[in-house]
Amino acid sequence: MSQTSTRIPTSKTVGAALRGRPSSNSHLANALIYGRMATDNFEAVEVELLANSDEAEVLRFLSQRPIHTVTMMSLIHDNGVVSPFNRGTFYGCRDLKGQLEGVALVGHATFMETVSDRALAALAQVARECPNTHMIMGEKERVSDFWSHYSDAGRRQRLTCREWLFELSRPVAARETVQGLRLATVAELDLVMPVQAKLAFAESGINPLEVDPQGFSERCLRRIEQGRTWVLVENGVLLFKADVVSKTPEVIYLEGIWLREDSRRKNISTRLMSELMRRLLEDTKSICLLVNETNESAHGFYRKCGFHFRATYETIFLPRKEHVQN
Repeated sequence: MSQTSTRIPTSKTVGAALRGRPSSNSHLANALIYGRMATDNFEAVEVELLANSDEAEVLRFLSQRPIHTVTMMSLIHDNGVVSPFNRGTFYGCRDLKGQLEGVALVGHATFMETVSDRALAALAQVARECPNTHMIMGEKERVSDFWSHYSDAGRRQRLTCREWLFELSRPVAARETVQGLRLATVAELDLVMPVQAKLAFAESGINPLEVDPQGFSERCLRRIEQGRTWVLVENGVLLFKADVVSKTPEVIYLEGIWLREDSRRKNISTRLMSELMRRLLEDTKSICLLVNETNESAHGFYRKCGFHFRATYETIFLPRKEHVQN
């Protein structure tokens, strides 16, 4: 935690202070803003740019609800608190005794974890100053409250998706092993990347191969190099893909699960997922994923694979600014 703080009376002034913030390698100044308590009394909370020296404390705070904070925890485990690979900036909200009440990653994808309403409000006021936010994701009620403060600055929603969070902590009974399920190689980037782009477009309405081809390629390649993209390839044709987007000792978050359409008729989808879950649970305690709220067939499939419903999530996609790289 920084040793200096500045009392900032309005959100406009907060924005001016943040736009002029020092680089991530500099000593970070704090901004002091206000959240309203249930008693209608105002008490100050402190929002600060977090540094790598805060890592242990931030991870302890986030570890209280591991399936809901796996994305932020994984980024910190992988990259540290301050890194361009995070595609955003970590902020902490503290009470006047210095105790964390909230942590948020503000950037291309914005996530938050708070233990008080005032921390959520304070972090939302800081987040709305970020010019390149693509999406805001979290539990439905928290995102709704976050947006009520965030949209005070006139921000608009481009698209809203509601998803169900499923979790699996023990694999279903062993099924027939699927031969060939393995980690992708760098040479298979050109097989994986178009499928991932198609999935991203279906979710957000934006094709990353069109708006940021180099950055998207680099991110797909890095995931393969990290050993987090699983594939089934036969005769040079991609039949199945799944990405470990986030990974901690407690939880793995899966995304980008795809099965080639003509392979679905072969009834291998359940066997593939069973085999993949068995392997992933060797390194973590549970696996979670998000499924669109309206996709009832997918709900049934994942329940058949042993997953259980845990929470309703909401993702807000913001209008894309042409001058900002996504």
